Amino acid sequence: MKARAARLYGANDIRVEDFELPEISDKEILIKVVSNSICMSTYKAAILGKDHKRVPETISEKPIITGHEFAGEIVEIGDMWKEKYDVGEKVTIQPALYYQGTPHAPGYSYEFCGGNTTYCIIPWEFIEFGCLLKYDGESYSNASLAEPMSCIIGAYHANYHMEAYTYQHLMGIKEGGNLALLAAAGPMGLGAIDYIIHSDRRPGRVVVVDINEERLATAKKVLTVEEAAKNGVELAYINSNELDDPVAYLMDLTEGTGFDDAYVYAPVKSVIALADDILGKDGCLNFFAGPTDSKFKAEFNFYNVHYIGTHVIGTTGGSTNDMRESLNLTAKDVINPAVMITHVGGLEVVPETVLNLPKIPGGKKLIYPHIEMPLIDIRDFSDLAAEDARYKELESILDKSNRIWSLEAEKFVLENFGR
Repeated sequence: MKARAARLYGANDIRVEDFELPEISDKEILIKVVSNSICMSTYKAAILGKDHKRVPETISEKPIITGHEFAGEIVEIGDMWKEKYDVGEKVTIQPALYYQGTPHAPGYSYEFCGGNTTYCIIPWEFIEFGCLLKYDGESYSNASLAEPMSCIIGAYHANYHMEAYTYQHLMGIKEGGNLALLAAAGPMGLGAIDYIIHSDRRPGRVVVVDINEERLATAKKVLTVEEAAKNGVELAYINSNELDDPVAYLMDLTEGTGFDDAYVYAPVKSVIALADDILGKDGCLNFFAGPTDSKFKAEFNFYNVHYIGTHVIGTTGGSTNDMRESLNLTAKDVINPAVMITHVGGLEVVPETVLNLPKIPGGKKLIYPHIEMPLIDIRDFSDLAAEDARYKELESILDKSNRIWSLEAEKFVLENFGR
């Protein structure tokens, strides 16, 4: 069948084109992709091309479909899976399979499987190992965001603490403790705030630190102090640029005991130093941000490591169970991953968006492969609304949700911007 996709041919070479999908085998499943959110990892793969560890050497002859944060509906099922799945079911994929030790993944490695496409074929190994996940919610966009949310959830599960001389790691953040989210008013930080103030395992205090006042203002509006308080969490937003001594100020918030958990959401040495300086006894620093520099280093206070048991870990990606948790909480409206979305567009904008991703301000960029739409900033597209009644109606819909992407907005663009 015919499909249209944004395919990677080499470094900085993404082309949107029609191509022929082969017939599926008995071991495969064909899905219609409805949404895909663009990840910074896709940018890294696009600028490196075959030099990226997950991208095959053969992409100039066999291009791969970009994008791995996608959701859609099942169109056709191979005989092997007809008792497990149904046509029309909503699904998303856990791309981090590492099948047989290889790093191959949708959006990086497969000729016929990725998110920036109208249709794709799910390889049998992802189905066999439980990585094609059913979704009971309504919003495809939120299902697309289950993968980045799983990274956030996995990071919270990965932190650990240890009671003195027990030599056993107690997994997860310190319940009822002090939690710092540093450089965390961006899209992933918003997801992190949303999850932790609604989680079953919550800290007593969450302090979100950033230097961008516009991002902090957005975070305060969509994830309010009042909402956190309803769940027993004291939430504070801090612009560290406005403080003479950020370490002293943050330590004072904890009555001098320091933070039990500190997450670093930007690969910046000064942010790591701040996290290290505010850790309390048995404090766990989670280096969440992925640096592009393979030789990136930062100082860590080993006096505190020895005498008060501070420690550091790093997490990347999330497990299939983390992704299931995200999908379950989203379907139940406990969390709303859409707080991360700031831009929406159709398939044709993928090359320009991916290759310029670090230069485009805001949060997550969401692609609907079956619509025709420029990449719009959902916070302000008044120029388009003045010329096109469809955008004016979309503005009205988003105003009702405080400019957070919504199911109503999704349904509207799918019905009114079709290719």
